[in-house]
Amino acid sequence: MIILPDEHLNQLLAQDVPCGDLTTDVLGIEDIPARMTFRARDPMVACACEEAARMVELSGGRVIAFKPSGTALEPGELFLEVEGSAGVLHHAWKVALTLVEYASGIASRANRLVVAARAGNPDIVVGCTRKNFPGTKEISIKAVLAGGATVHRLGLSETFLVFDNHRRFLNGPVEGWVARAKAQIPEKKICVETDTLEEAVALARAGVDVLQLDKMPVAGVAEVVSKFAELGLSCVLAATGGVNEANAADYAATGCDMLITSSCYFGRPADVKAVIEPVG
Repeated sequence: MIILPDEHLNQLLAQDVPCGDLTTDVLGIEDIPARMTFRARDPMVACACEEAARMVELSGGRVIAFKPSGTALEPGELFLEVEGSAGVLHHAWKVALTLVEYASGIASRANRLVVAARAGNPDIVVGCTRKNFPGTKEISIKAVLAGGATVHRLGLSETFLVFDNHRRFLNGPVEGWVARAKAQIPEKKICVETDTLEEAVALARAGVDVLQLDKMPVAGVAEVVSKFAELGLSCVLAATGGVNEANAADYAATGCDMLITSSCYFGRPADVKAVIEPVG
């Protein structure tokens, strides 16, 4: 499981409390013993619970209990309980809460998308793209995994994926650059994005390992799957572009191998009720 390092968490805390908590200090409540609890307001898949608990510890508090990222929660269910002084808990409260809400929103959408897709094909793989908000890659990946999806690409360094924006610079037949790529990176899959049946067939015959069928309608993806079976072409087929909860089952039912989507990153955060109260 991905766990954000203390350095990163301390930076998040410092952004919110750069020079002390004026309200808590002026009220004179900073030393009162207190307890803070987080509860789900709606059904959700929890994420960033480990980071929220650690931010409390870094602020000087103590973790009583928490449920790990990936836990499915019902409304009202307690998933984080911590203790410390009122000053300590207010110090960590809002940053920890907001991180959990945003991460759990992504995790919950990823989970709903996986559930929807597997209604169309129980064996389908759902991968989420690198289109997360810049600066949030680690927590976004953690949330995707917590929701039961997988990561399509971590970035440009570890996968070979050719888009139209690359191919405009290439000359000669497709077989040439595919062969050159395979010779240079024999341990990698050669992946190419396309949006037509004819081109998909040509790329597969040229030796491409994975085809991303970009923004094809469900019927178009089904046609490619059927044609490849007819021709005996062996190639991983992934539907991408416009895949969401509403159509995931239909795309999965086409017989393609994978769904690729960015939709889990966009939407409202999960809703969590946080309560800080005195104890003793």
